[in-house]
Amino acid sequence: MPALDSVVIASGLSTFVQTLTKSIALGCIYAMLGLSFVLIFKGTQVLNFAAGAISMAGALFMSIMIADAGWPFLPWSNPFAPDGGRASIPLWILHLMFALILAALMGMIIERLAIRPMVGQPLFAMAVVTLGLEIAIRPFNLDASAGQARSIGVPWGNGTWTADWLDGAVIPKSYLAAIIAASIAFAAVYFFYRSRFGVAMRAVAFDQEAAMAQGINVGRVFSVAWALGAALAVLAAIFFAMTPWPPNGAVSLEIHPIWVFRVLPVIILGGLDSVVGAVYGGLIIASFEIFAGQYLSQWTSILGPGYSTIVPYLAMLGVLLVKPYGLFGTAEIRRV
Repeated sequence: MPALDSVVIASGLSTFVQTLTKSIALGCIYAMLGLSFVLIFKGTQVLNFAAGAISMAGALFMSIMIADAGWPFLPWSNPFAPDGGRASIPLWILHLMFALILAALMGMIIERLAIRPMVGQPLFAMAVVTLGLEIAIRPFNLDASAGQARSIGVPWGNGTWTADWLDGAVIPKSYLAAIIAASIAFAAVYFFYRSRFGVAMRAVAFDQEAAMAQGINVGRVFSVAWALGAALAVLAAIFFAMTPWPPNGAVSLEIHPIWVFRVLPVIILGGLDSVVGAVYGGLIIASFEIFAGQYLSQWTSILGPGYSTIVPYLAMLGVLLVKPYGLFGTAEIRRV
């Protein structure tokens, strides 16, 4: 009996470690996409419902550069493209940087052509514009990925790492890569917000008219906010495309614009205008989703097959009943 007990405990430990790692990795992906929402909202007061479409388009940019050895929308070949569609880690990171730069340019173009002319209009009208952008970008996403999934040449593929000291827990390398990428992204945003331009962005978020009176170029702040937001959204989509997430190492219809609505509980729970809230919200929501999927699976017949996707919304509603502006959101005070 003691030997059997030790086996059960060991199995439980490895399962817990694997579940915890998966929840942290998914939380990092959610947090990156949530941070994209927050940066754009803080900088421009626009709730970007096109984030999902933008993120998938950026992931397709990377696939075009790696799998097709070309450049998006350009007739030139890519001299850096790897042979066989599988890049080394340094070469893959180089293409990742290219994809993020292209995504930032796309965000700046969208802001200049579609968002800036709407400045001063009601927030609802601007949100509807972003829904229109989502519809406009969707045909490119669906046509480019129709028929078959498009590889992004992940160097480690579906490789795993075994933690012998944690009772043999098997951890996909993609989980570790997502955690590392998110850590770098969060650190970059942290230092950016403390830079001179970051202070200007925070001033614009607090009061646009006062910022303009101080000589801050509000238009430039809008442009940079959309550039950073687009790049973060694409970074999240690329790491979500990796195995063992549903896209299985490729850009497919699994990364559809509807994916962005899975992140709404993140920004609402954390606070729509809070950078810190996006990080905590992503980790909290992913933990609820993954742990519920793992440890409540024996009641699937009662809860239903898709119960784990509902759990984040229940957690969000529970928090909003206590803190209507989210855990870290700024409460709006109105005088009557």
